[in-house]
Amino acid sequence: MAKKLLIDLDTCSECQECGMLCSYIQHPANNGITSLREFAHFAIVCRRCSDAPCVNSCPWKALEMQDYNMLKRYMLRCTSCKTCSRACPFGVIYPETIPFVATRCDFCLGRLKESESPICLESCTHGGIKYGDFEENKEDRIFKASDFLLIKTSYKWERIEEAPAKKK
Repeated sequence: MAKKLLIDLDTCSECQECGMLCSYIQHPANNGITSLREFAHFAIVCRRCSDAPCVNSCPWKALEMQDYNMLKRYMLRCTSCKTCSRACPFGVIYPETIPFVATRCDFCLGRLKESESPICLESCTHGGIKYGDFEENKEDRIFKASDFLLIKTSYKWERIEEAPAKKK
């Protein structure tokens, strides 16, 4: 079983300023954890609608529903028309203002030796990130966001099978 990152958003929210480091070369200013935390927060607030009005509304096919009903945005297709933001019945999609260079955590895949752990784990002084053999456990409020990322939060998350009808 491959090791995974577990982000405890409740612990992370206690930090005033994150001092975690990142060894991913595509993160200028060594801030890879910021994009990872943003992704974790989005994974919790996105309702992962089964009918995906945000995906269906995009004229450029810049959004795609992936495994675990997680959204992926193709930055080079996105024209920031904000159609997805208007289509989201819960108001959780914000228009991207980041230029075309957008990178995410690579979970140190293929870059760590068996006995090593990611530098973000070693540099987190509050224990907001863990690295190990974790599985989704809804009773313990641990939710799977991807094959390599789990999120722990006290936020009550439930999947919505259908988006509510918009008021006219």
